[in-house]
Amino acid sequence: MRLPPLSRLMIVLVLATGGAALAQRRQIQEFQGEEMTQEQRDAARAKPKYNINDYGRDIKVKEEPFPWMALGLAGIVFAAVSPFAYRAYKSTTKDISDANTFGVTSTREDEGEQQ
Repeated sequence: MRLPPLSRLMIVLVLATGGAALAQRRQIQEFQGEEMTQEQRDAARAKPKYNINDYGRDIKVKEEPFPWMALGLAGIVFAAVSPFAYRAYKSTTKDISDANTFGVTSTREDEGEQQ
């Protein structure tokens, strides 16, 4: 029995991704609670898990200022283009209203006079 190439590819991909998924599983460490004394357990609980404060002290986050120049440029462009856009809008609405494609009565009246 010979498998088509697509089936072979599918089998190889399933085996490869399954192996990668199993390789990423973490091994659970055994809890060594009996070997630790009560004082050691309390000290481990009191110690923070992640040292977030030291990270903030070492690296200063640079805050970028608001891009006022880009906002001003966009406003100037909008102000310069808006009269032309308004003129184009008005001429387009005038052309559409002149066409009046729905319920044209003038064409029907002309046809009635010709007959």
